Amino acid sequence: MHSGESKLSKHPTKSPLEKKRLDYEVPVFPILKNIQNAYWKDEGKYIKLLAHETQHSPPLRVGVMFSGGPAAGGLNVLWGLYKGLKDIHSESALIGFLDGAGGFLEDRQIEITDKEIAEIKNQGGFTLLGTGRTKIETEGQMRQALEVVKKNRLQGLVFVGGDDTNTNAYHLSKYLEKEKARCSVVGIPKTIDGDLKGGGIEASFGFDTATKTYSSMIGNLNKDALSAKKYWFFVKLMGRSASHVTLECALQTKPNLAFISEEVQKKKITFKKIVEMVAKTVIERAEAGKNYGTTLIPEGLIEACSDMKAMIDACNTLKKEGKSAKDLTGEEKELFDSLPPAIQKQLQKDLDPHGNMQLSLVSTDQLIAEMVEEKVKDKKGVEFKVVPIFYGYDGRCALPSNFDATYCYNLGMIASILVRDRKTGFMASVKGLDQPVGEWSGIAIPIENMMSQEERHGKLKSVIAKALVDLKGKPFKEFSKKRDKWKIEDHYESPGPIQYDDEASIGFSKTLTLGLEQKKSSFF
Repeated sequence: MHSGESKLSKHPTKSPLEKKRLDYEVPVFPILKNIQNAYWKDEGKYIKLLAHETQHSPPLRVGVMFSGGPAAGGLNVLWGLYKGLKDIHSESALIGFLDGAGGFLEDRQIEITDKEIAEIKNQGGFTLLGTGRTKIETEGQMRQALEVVKKNRLQGLVFVGGDDTNTNAYHLSKYLEKEKARCSVVGIPKTIDGDLKGGGIEASFGFDTATKTYSSMIGNLNKDALSAKKYWFFVKLMGRSASHVTLECALQTKPNLAFISEEVQKKKITFKKIVEMVAKTVIERAEAGKNYGTTLIPEGLIEACSDMKAMIDACNTLKKEGKSAKDLTGEEKELFDSLPPAIQKQLQKDLDPHGNMQLSLVSTDQLIAEMVEEKVKDKKGVEFKVVPIFYGYDGRCALPSNFDATYCYNLGMIASILVRDRKTGFMASVKGLDQPVGEWSGIAIPIENMMSQEERHGKLKSVIAKALVDLKGKPFKEFSKKRDKWKIEDHYESPGPIQYDDEASIGFSKTLTLGLEQKKSSFF
């Protein structure tokens, strides 16, 4: 181990279920059973793995790191990558960089061996290596990265992360090419938000486990609502720009209300209107003798509301100028002053690394609850008791579902072949995820094809655009057809906890979103 040894590499005590999960042998699609015979065929928008004659390769030295928030299945990426490299040549080495890109730039590392792999199979979190938020984007950081690559004699570098991570991986791949460093840079699509997809990426890993975890808890709340018959549960869910998590959880649990930020933004719905919509439903359910319910709220809802967006933009601008919300004027000031003091304080926190307000710190669930309470307090027959809840970190490090465990293992193996064949600037992916594993196929997407221009810190930069909920897509259409019926009638569903043993049906079920998007779903 490098002198920067980290306690992150130590393995905590395992529960009986965690120990049992170590024994789960994930399946692979046919070509990966003998990757010596795998080769890439150019399909235009992507390259695809096919079987060919046996290829022999010298040993490879490959580096890998996690970046951003954890997502279930990440450790199986390491397992798959390690297995692939060893299948390519028994003397290949996998170097794990600690604490994300920051640890990589400082060359803090461990060599991953059979011993480590034996402890991480099908486990949750990013515990072996840890993760971080450091980005490799400046000229100085690029030079540091080049030195680390040279020092460790790396033929490959695998970034496991979301849109920002893969954006930076692409720019680093171009820099290393320019510097004639023979090191392939490969990306793995990770984010529980589900907003890294499209262009051949059918799903980011971690989304399946996270939404099943949240849906299990929301299902419990549904049962509580029906049992106690006196509580309204306001559940805030992850997803600042995109509402994929909220949409999937709504499809799984059938709440009384669920808001999709993309729809709110497109229809220019104000925050005031959102409050009125919730209050109206509360009153109508009370008139039906139902002083209870569940409402799902995406993390970025308030920013999607036209009036709140204008106020937030004004606050961001003032913050960058060294001013505060007290300097607001006009309608923005009026709206800010109407908010509860606790929310005002949350809105004035420091900006995030992208120069934006930290909406994850804003208790949107509590805000809507307080404003609805004010509207219904004098209504006869309405008893409004709210339980606000935020489900976010709860789903990031769960034991991966069989789907995520398998998907990630296969992604890791695909990445090893990309490195072997000196493919750089690609993101590993799988085609046919809604089908049985035997029908999956390995592909890789040129990251460049996913790039667009976006303003960051006042400057245009080539980045991977976040994939938003498609309001014309089948998942949203299914939701929009059902939601009015859910408002007053109780159609609650409780999916229960993730199952691991029932392979044939529940144990390897996919998200409803994935099935609907591939138009092969029979869930409804």
